[in-house]
Amino acid sequence: MNPRSLFAPALAAVAAGALLSTPAQAELAVGAAAPAFVTQGAKAGKPFTFDLKQALKKGPVVVYFYPKAFTKGCTLEAHAFAEATDDFAKAGAMVIGMSADDLPTLEKFSTMECRDKFPVAIADAGIIKKYDVALSILGISASVTKRTSYVIGMDGRIKLAFTDMDYKDHVSKTLAAVQGLARH
Repeated sequence: MNPRSLFAPALAAVAAGALLSTPAQAELAVGAAAPAFVTQGAKAGKPFTFDLKQALKKGPVVVYFYPKAFTKGCTLEAHAFAEATDDFAKAGAMVIGMSADDLPTLEKFSTMECRDKFPVAIADAGIIKKYDVALSILGISASVTKRTSYVIGMDGRIKLAFTDMDYKDHVSKTLAAVQGLARH
């Protein structure tokens, strides 16, 4: 028997506990420059290239990191962002979900759970590190991200940073921040 297999159930239990944890501080400070990135993603099941710098030329961007496509909390969060897509657009902002999932998974998730309303993209190791959103369980980095949402202004600066493994407040907090930018 593989010694690692003996620890798998315990590690899974710890991971589940971490995913249900209480709110944590966001990783990048408000006012900090948002790290630029280019990555592959999908919208409405179709692959595309996402460039943060190019997106910011059109308006603020909500970049939300989620742990894993098709898990309960991530599915509910995607549904909530999909329902609010028109409100974000009215405030001049776009939303993009980011996870460490592969492109075929994101293509399916963008249609089934994001309801073709907004894109999702690959958060590779470099992006995860730049945004400091790696989920670490017992000091071991997992191939999932913390649930962290950022509002990035057209100036490339973080306007809101919010980390909470419970998905419920991410849409309301990011939408309020975007609407606040539109008023200024």
